[in-house]
Amino acid sequence: MLRLTLSAFLLSLLLGCSTTGMPSGTAVKDLINVTYPSLDGKVTLGGYLAKPSAPGKYPAVLMVHEWWGLTEEMDRKADRLAEDGFVVLAVDAMRGKNANSIPGAIILVSSTPVAQIDTDVDAAMVYLKSLPEVDSSRVGATGFCFGGTTTMRLGARDGSLKAAVIFYGSGPITDASKLGHLGESGPVLGIFGTVDSQIPTAQAEAFGEALKSKGVGEVHLYEGQGHAFVKFDTLDIPGASQDGWNEMKAFFEKNLKG
Repeated sequence: MLRLTLSAFLLSLLLGCSTTGMPSGTAVKDLINVTYPSLDGKVTLGGYLAKPSAPGKYPAVLMVHEWWGLTEEMDRKADRLAEDGFVVLAVDAMRGKNANSIPGAIILVSSTPVAQIDTDVDAAMVYLKSLPEVDSSRVGATGFCFGGTTTMRLGARDGSLKAAVIFYGSGPITDASKLGHLGESGPVLGIFGTVDSQIPTAQAEAFGEALKSKGVGEVHLYEGQGHAFVKFDTLDIPGASQDGWNEMKAFFEKNLKG
């Protein structure tokens, strides 16, 4: 049964994940500019830190990559959000590995323990909050695809998030009793497409109803959009990609700066 479930999950990823975000093959070590310890202090972890150009103390956002691992796409998105007055840490949740093909991404995701991913993300949050330029009382998180699901899990176990934006994370929580701490300290925004072959619209809607039932957030469905539709290269072109990014930015402006 477990094998069947895993096979179905990986098939859904294969069908649902767009290849438009496929990385060029740049090594993760060339995309990382900061390191920090794991929670147990045994491993050195890394990520890409982007900061506003002016000195000061800012709200911060933890950003989690797609199933490819850390890529140029995430570094550029982090830079873009930093331009709007946020300190952004794009985490490397795969410990130095990334993939540049769909089979490679499937192997990468399926071979990396979920518990390790979660504790590494928790360590990244500890590091981000420790930075002198970060207001640790105003920290949120966002993630795309794999990163959206990872962000959802982060919020469920960490009640300190002041805002969370989940971009088309698979397996959205549809039972309000299982939301855990998600939305406890700040609202949640889910962004999904109506023709996502990986995430049925009914699941996204049920996630929204679960959030609403606890008064902690909502889901916005983008008509006619599939999986992974918010891409850096299309952020300046009118359309769903730009709209989704701007919705996230406005959400963080309101809940981390307001």
